Amino acid sequence: MQVLTAAQSRALDRWAIEELGIPSLVLMENAALAVVELLLERAPAAERIAILCGPGNNGGDGLAVARHLAARGFELAVGILGTEEGLSPDGAAQLRMFRAVAGSSAVDLDFWPTEAAVDVWFEALAPVDLVVDALFGTGLSRPLAGTAALVVQRAEELDRPVLAVDLPSGLDADQPEPIGPCLPARWTVTFETPKLSHLLPPADRLVGDLAVGSLGLPRLGRPETDRSVEWMTAADIGLRLPRRDREGHKGTFGHLWVVAGSPGHSGAAILAARAAVHAGAGLVTVATPQPCADLVELGSIESMTLALPSSASGHLALEAVPRLLAQASASALAVGPGLGRGSEVGECVRRLAVGLERPLVLDADALFAFAGRAEALQERPAATVLTPHPKELARLFLGSNVPIRSTERLEAVREAARRTGCVVVLKGYRTLVAEPEGRVAISSTGNHGLASGGSGDVLTGIVGAFLAAGLDPWDAACAGVFLHGQAADLFVEQAAPESLSAGGLVDWLSAAYRVVREAASP
Repeated sequence: MQVLTAAQSRALDRWAIEELGIPSLVLMENAALAVVELLLERAPAAERIAILCGPGNNGGDGLAVARHLAARGFELAVGILGTEEGLSPDGAAQLRMFRAVAGSSAVDLDFWPTEAAVDVWFEALAPVDLVVDALFGTGLSRPLAGTAALVVQRAEELDRPVLAVDLPSGLDADQPEPIGPCLPARWTVTFETPKLSHLLPPADRLVGDLAVGSLGLPRLGRPETDRSVEWMTAADIGLRLPRRDREGHKGTFGHLWVVAGSPGHSGAAILAARAAVHAGAGLVTVATPQPCADLVELGSIESMTLALPSSASGHLALEAVPRLLAQASASALAVGPGLGRGSEVGECVRRLAVGLERPLVLDADALFAFAGRAEALQERPAATVLTPHPKELARLFLGSNVPIRSTERLEAVREAARRTGCVVVLKGYRTLVAEPEGRVAISSTGNHGLASGGSGDVLTGIVGAFLAAGLDPWDAACAGVFLHGQAADLFVEQAAPESLSAGGLVDWLSAAYRVVREAASP
């Protein structure tokens, strides 16, 4: 699903009004119905509701919501920022319709021309069950101040659940962090597509549960926009998964080689191999240093094992590289989990990456081999996916051990993809996937249960399986990230996230597959 900027959202509205001939009041009506539908679903016990309206079209949406709720018999307290003369034309039209429908029903309506009026209104406000925030939407680009800031402060002091219309008031739609005072929401209903501040931390924490409502606009024929940011959904990912030929066999679905493991870290190789098997790879071979081979073979019985030459410490030796480059059976390779970070291991990884003419995913210790020399990955002769966490990305590109800040993640992952010529997965909350041309996808799945040892090795195996099945690196990375997070989300529906282990995560991949396949079914 495309993520729009505030300017692109306004352009979409103009297209609907000017090209399709849909009146702006009809768009408001559809927006209001989406809000009311969510309100009735999420807060069925609410009886008295405060609706806070701004002077612009977001306030018009709020007044349309108020009209529908008044018609359903709710008790309402409606406050409008500014004066009646200051309303937008559509806001004024919505006010007239609201007054006609509400009549003498249980509705309090007041304007807030001054800060004093705000204080009087809130002090007189009877207890409410819910607050609808329709003060400001995607048009806001500067911090709230004066009367508007006071309304937000007083509304937050009510300590009642807030449902935001389009965007919590005080956020800039295009910024990943608050720009000033903001009213935190429990739920937010936006329209047609999400915006950056809905999705990226820390601003997303103020959004609560996000729902994307429809304005009734067709998908085809929309104005061309910069599709540089996408929001991953189950339906989108389901369409990207490898197709399974009913007459296929194990050789049809790809042969992934997992180059991983070292003494004390055989588990990383086992987890990556098991994940690849459960993600659908037809064949999996774990190429691991000789001292680890027996443990790996016992830990992953569905995969094959190849013992590689090792150094005196038991790590990968340079003699292993020609053997790996000569393996014609490999459809793709996953390199890195548990390999270690010695100089000889790093040289092995670099020679393998540059010489291998097959798709490759590099993770963990394999990334360490390119610290300070990320541009060398431009020499790769085939598709490549990198899967760093923020600290690894900082070390790889900045020569720093200080992790990338959450507000820097979007630009950092774009820069990483540009400099390496690879698809880059920046792991963490709201995992990002970037390609060299600048496109970025934001994952909607995953939870803090993934913050445990080995979960990254599982992701490596999944992405590797998709590369082996023939997906391009962008689709392989997006599908791998989404399924990885979906498996974790399904687990926490049944148990505490603290108890999610990497091995347990693998066991939930089948259920995650089913969710994604069903979402994409016609």
